[in-house]
Amino acid sequence: MEIRLDGLPVATTMRTPGHDFELAVGLCVSEGLISADMPLGIRYCATDSAAKSEFNVVTVDTGGRGRRPHERLGTVPSSCGVCGTDSVDRLTARLRPIGADWSLSSSVVHSLGERIHRHQELFALTGGVHGAGAFDPDGEPVVVREDIGRHNAVDKVVGRLRLDGRTPASSMGLFVSGRASFEMVQKAWAAGFGAVVAVSAPSSLAVETARRAGITLVGFVREEGFNVYSGEVDG
Repeated sequence: MEIRLDGLPVATTMRTPGHDFELAVGLCVSEGLISADMPLGIRYCATDSAAKSEFNVVTVDTGGRGRRPHERLGTVPSSCGVCGTDSVDRLTARLRPIGADWSLSSSVVHSLGERIHRHQELFALTGGVHGAGAFDPDGEPVVVREDIGRHNAVDKVVGRLRLDGRTPASSMGLFVSGRASFEMVQKAWAAGFGAVVAVSAPSSLAVETARRAGITLVGFVREEGFNVYSGEVDG
């Protein structure tokens, strides 16, 4: 799907169809192209009479108020986000540390996998998609999305929260299936999440980014325990 900002191409992403508007908005939020209070219009752009093209191009309209990326993000494979488009230093210059006023508890960390999994209908059918979910301080899922690309799943969550007027999401955490890469933490920082909980390991750059952002980062969540790489977990 091609994503445009004010009619100009920003990126093309390999995605699981569904929640396309959320994906487009979420990517724009993650890349710092739109702000939390910016009025938006979102629509499909028909490129020809074929339905397969009509629903594969989405534009996010800001009336020219959106920020243009440093360069076109190109084609984004399903296995990768917009890999490495932002350095940690550039993120630090663009984003402020997150001042979450809540603490992540060990009981919530242990419960998240099962709670999020209940909402993963596509995974239950195929076993072939990633999931991401926003959760409140009590561990209750707020939004859960699935996609063949884990970065897309996160962008869909972020996009839904932005469309609902719930960003910055400092009162929520982000759960991701798989590992916590730099790009995943980048997206969490841009959306304002106070915590990121991942099933697998984080990269060293993800840990550095989380520490600079003031994000609690938890990985390797298993029944017998988990690892805390940034911030603190109560209990």
